[in-house]
Amino acid sequence: MKTDVLTLDGGKNGSVDLNEEIFGLEPRADILHRVVRWQRNNAQQGTHKVKTRSETSYSTKKIYRQKGTGGARHGDRNAPIFRGGGVYKGPTPRSHGHELTKKFRKLGLRHALSAKAREGNLVIIDVAELAEAKTKTLASKVKELGWKRTLVIDGSELNENFATAARNLDSFDVLPSMGANVYDILKRDTLVITKAGIEALEARLK
Repeated sequence: MKTDVLTLDGGKNGSVDLNEEIFGLEPRADILHRVVRWQRNNAQQGTHKVKTRSETSYSTKKIYRQKGTGGARHGDRNAPIFRGGGVYKGPTPRSHGHELTKKFRKLGLRHALSAKAREGNLVIIDVAELAEAKTKTLASKVKELGWKRTLVIDGSELNENFATAARNLDSFDVLPSMGANVYDILKRDTLVITKAGIEALEARLK
């Protein structure tokens, strides 16, 4: 699958042959959904917590006698029925994560890359480098290229000037090849990959 390679100035710099097994699949929503759900569940902190009746600060004294009042039978004011009492079966700290095999995670990444290629939202550039770490310079280049809500995937290491310039751009993310993931790829409209990023992704997903 031949694709043109662009420069940050908007010119062409040859072409690259993309692996059909990574960029040419028929995207499956069920696979993408499972991988995104795995990512988001693992990202949940799970620190939400309520107080049970043993943890609230009321007295443990029985509030009134058992019989003869004409009212319901109660013990102390920590019961869940009272305002300020403990919460019954409320959330407690726990992990929301679940397992997903490495083979399936790789498959999900292939389908995410293929989805962007099929939509026509995949852009290949030669390098993601800037002479100076200036956000204004990068912003003007992005505007000229017409990129909207962009994710840039580079090789194993990011160019420091480019990463620094991109830090203050809204809806613009830069990741090394090892940080490429299904959720971030699908979240952005335009996926930009450098030639070094293509080589690293193909080596990772082969």
